[in-house]
Amino acid sequence: MTLKIYNTQSRKKEEFHPLKDNKVGIYVCGITAYDLCHVGHARSAVVFDVIVAYLRYIGYDVTYVKNFTDIDDKIIDKANREGSDIKQIAERYIVEHDVDMKKLHVAVPDVTPRATENIEGMIDLVSALLKKGLAYVIDQDVYFSVQDFPGYGKLSGRNLEEMMAGARIDVNEKKKNPLDFVLWKASKEGEPWWESPWGKGRPGWHIECSVMSQRYLGETLDIHGGGEDLIFPHHENEIAQSEGATGKPFARYWLHNGFVRVNSEKMSKSLGNFFTIRDILQKYHPEVLRFFFLQSHYRSPVDFSDAALNEARQGMNRLYSVLKSLQEIAAIPTKEPKKVASSAAEEIEKLRDRFIEAMDDDFNTARAIGYLFDAARAVNADLAKNLISSDAAAFMTGRFLEIGKVLGVFLEDPAAYLLQDRERETTKRGLNTAQIESLIAERNEARKARDWQRADRIRKKLAETGVSIRDTAAETIWTIE
Repeated sequence: MTLKIYNTQSRKKEEFHPLKDNKVGIYVCGITAYDLCHVGHARSAVVFDVIVAYLRYIGYDVTYVKNFTDIDDKIIDKANREGSDIKQIAERYIVEHDVDMKKLHVAVPDVTPRATENIEGMIDLVSALLKKGLAYVIDQDVYFSVQDFPGYGKLSGRNLEEMMAGARIDVNEKKKNPLDFVLWKASKEGEPWWESPWGKGRPGWHIECSVMSQRYLGETLDIHGGGEDLIFPHHENEIAQSEGATGKPFARYWLHNGFVRVNSEKMSKSLGNFFTIRDILQKYHPEVLRFFFLQSHYRSPVDFSDAALNEARQGMNRLYSVLKSLQEIAAIPTKEPKKVASSAAEEIEKLRDRFIEAMDDDFNTARAIGYLFDAARAVNADLAKNLISSDAAAFMTGRFLEIGKVLGVFLEDPAAYLLQDRERETTKRGLNTAQIESLIAERNEARKARDWQRADRIRKKLAETGVSIRDTAAETIWTIE
């Protein structure tokens, strides 16, 4: 199957063909470094981390560029409030971003440019737009003239009339058209500035990404990505200024991940319903947060809640439990089981092809995870019948880990992961480990005495506190649901 990608610009799935055989250049808009990263940032980071990992998995040589915006009104405001400077603010939150991404197992992109390192290129691009008559200067500010770029609105699907109807027009506005956007701003007193042909100033937000992406990936990118909220105006403006300057298509494929919603509303700082990555990782393992995002298609919105995260945690536990059982069998050579049909062997044999089939359909991680659960159910059924040999267990483990590496999960020792989860949940819910294990021991004694009613009462008592138990030939395993 050929990889197909939903292109925001064409509004349909298209076969993926990079400009150069086997080489892919992908640019994703990064954070504005003025605060801690929130769950919305986490979703975008995980989505494109998996997309890049999958492209590499199927053989592409990928150059992944993700920027940092380190000059912006929000950074300046933060610096002024703290009596600091923008370099200190940006550096602080870039470091914090990197800490969060490492915890989430998000790989470092190949190139992580900063806006302030690319000012010269921004001045060059603004100058080129002025020469082509696509920009104009008013009081040392430089604006892009949207009415002089015929393709404006092609990404967002809006025309100028529709955009004008929804525009907020400032009576003191200097622009020729309310939709014209700033390329270069004259710096106010106390603000950072750089010398330019138009006076001391600083770049507008949109110009930064055009320059940084094209510096490392050329005038036409294979893939440009980011959150859905960037389609308009940010990505629309990137297209206008980039194509206006070069006369070439700016990006062949536009990918956008959906919003994170809380109580059916988009998560945002302005609504006060946002959570930092650190808030969440105090309560949940990083792989649970990744798994939560990947259980939905990247273009779909996701509803963020403790209930949804706990459901993802239980799913991770089921898969890790299967891996733990397989690794235990693989570690101890056993006699070959009876030669009977093994549903697990059939599922595992098909797993890689099914994974590729799902991911080739616009990176459908939700379907891919469904196939993982299908395989896990088949493995559990065969484990119960003692049908899996040590060699088969090793092969099955390898197949799960192969796919997990692309998705960024199954990166820990299964036994250690499950123990950490149990300890975390026991503490979070105020349960007593000693009491739980005492009840389990009491239940095991009842089972030995064939007192099944008493054993069932204890099981129900444990279940009422969220404790689930599973009996194996060697032991009784307990987890927190």
